[in-house]
Amino acid sequence: MAHSGPKNLSATQGPHGVVAVGQDGSRQTERPHDGQSAPWVEGLTIGAALRQTARRFPSRQAMIFSQAAVRFTWAEFDQETDRIARGLLAIGFRRGDRLGVWSTNWPEWVLLQFATARIGAVLVTINPAYRAADLEYVLTQSEVRGLALIEQFKSSSYFQMLHEVCPELAGSRLGELHSPKFPHLQWVIGIRGGAQPGMLAWQCLAAAGENVPVNRLEEIQATLTPADPINLQYTSGTTGPPKGAMLSHRNLLLNAFYAAEHQRFDERDRICIPVPLYHCFGCVLGTMCAAVCGAAMVFPRESFQPEATLAAVEREGSTAIYGVPTMFIDMLENPAFRRHDLSSLRTGIMAGSPCPVEIMKRVVGEMGAREITIAYGQTEASPLITMTGVDDPLEKRVSTVGRPFPGIEVKIIDPLSGEQLADGRSGELCCRGHGVMLGYYNMPEATARAIDADGWLHTGDLASRRPDGYFHITGRLKETIIRGGENIAPREIEELLFQHPKVEQVAVAGVPDRRFGENVAAWIKLRTGEMATVAEIRDYCREHLAHFKVPRYVKFVESFPTTVTGKIQKFKLRQQGIEDWDLQDAAAVETA
Repeated sequence: MAHSGPKNLSATQGPHGVVAVGQDGSRQTERPHDGQSAPWVEGLTIGAALRQTARRFPSRQAMIFSQAAVRFTWAEFDQETDRIARGLLAIGFRRGDRLGVWSTNWPEWVLLQFATARIGAVLVTINPAYRAADLEYVLTQSEVRGLALIEQFKSSSYFQMLHEVCPELAGSRLGELHSPKFPHLQWVIGIRGGAQPGMLAWQCLAAAGENVPVNRLEEIQATLTPADPINLQYTSGTTGPPKGAMLSHRNLLLNAFYAAEHQRFDERDRICIPVPLYHCFGCVLGTMCAAVCGAAMVFPRESFQPEATLAAVEREGSTAIYGVPTMFIDMLENPAFRRHDLSSLRTGIMAGSPCPVEIMKRVVGEMGAREITIAYGQTEASPLITMTGVDDPLEKRVSTVGRPFPGIEVKIIDPLSGEQLADGRSGELCCRGHGVMLGYYNMPEATARAIDADGWLHTGDLASRRPDGYFHITGRLKETIIRGGENIAPREIEELLFQHPKVEQVAVAGVPDRRFGENVAAWIKLRTGEMATVAEIRDYCREHLAHFKVPRYVKFVESFPTTVTGKIQKFKLRQQGIEDWDLQDAAAVETA
């Protein structure tokens, strides 16, 4: 939202320059970062950046986990991070060792993130939705030396699944695990849950560090560099086995710095983080953003719950809120939405999947997050590539994903020829700069396919650049529906259907067709109390779209298959559509 320049201003020195604060709470930052001035985190490791923030804002709140009854100031958080880091040193962890964490959002997750960074160990983030086979793959591929995990969440017993893939654990002594499947794995740490054979309890990890001198941490800090890998983030694996993106201190700190700057964060902000920590959305844009500017991290629950998130915003006076579009839809449609005071909200990020224009407008108008931003990126880019700013007109914040971060180059290319395309033409978005990952762990061929010889990361996303430098995402290369030679972007149809007054959520994907190769299918969740027919939906589309874009198939659903981050899994919808519409014969047709 553009500011006209409030007349009554007071000035404070924030981490991103002089912040002018109006009587209405609006902020204007005189940014020193013109693309040539270096951010204050440049040249630092995560541990060093945390130390500076704790010294600048020792008494400001750092982390709030209401469910776990945990509240830390920055001084307390820094001290607790040291305690866990010394515990890891005591049991033998060193620079470059990998420690997996398999947990929902929980205080120990965040402490491990910063404690591993402080000693140069690499945090391997493991999706809490994984089953035993997924866990086995990641533990093997990442070659972890340790695994920290919770005992259970809902119907998932993490202890049980670990014992399924690693039965040797039950008979092992602490730190002496010997498993043929996992030859590198020595330590298993129980974050919560009762004492288990072969597992080191969290309290014992913290206590183990008491014999490690405090100055040992400073000695280790001096040996670390910003280019060191510090995080191993696994991709969703939608087109093959998950790949572990190696991200460095510098990758994460600069991404967090610019994300914070785009939202005008300072130490007074309170970021509501309902997104999962295992994902970059949570552990970079959430925890790391807070750490670079001294803002508070507010965690409503260990996994997303719409009403709990709304309640946390009201209770903690959150000024920012994060989420993927489905999360915002769930909050807006929750029966308790109108009962909560959300007046403290100012900004936040909607990202993770294409953001429907109508939902963005409702977040601004009904939730009151007048300075909400849109961001675009992917894990391999640490994660953000482009982002809108709080001063951008609403038109740009609902129709684009903003401009590239300083230090990030972006170009649009023809996917077949590699030719760079002019403004307004859709092609594959490529980027290079400080956000690009170091590579995929132990996957040199996959790395070479993702990052070319000139350092350009090929995202697999289709986009176009406007003359004003803002980018518009048009779809995924692999999601494009090709119907009889016509290329169809599912997002165009989804954006239209989101404008239908009866539609709450929609997903569009291609399904096999004997004549056309593919045809358009739409899965629609209606608003509570509404009814509609397939003919009604198709007629609505026919009024606004070319005939070949009108969905051939429409199905009304109560829910969608999603990842833990809320992304709709279109491949599952497609599989179900083949069954529902008897398209097995068309699906069996071989193509080049």
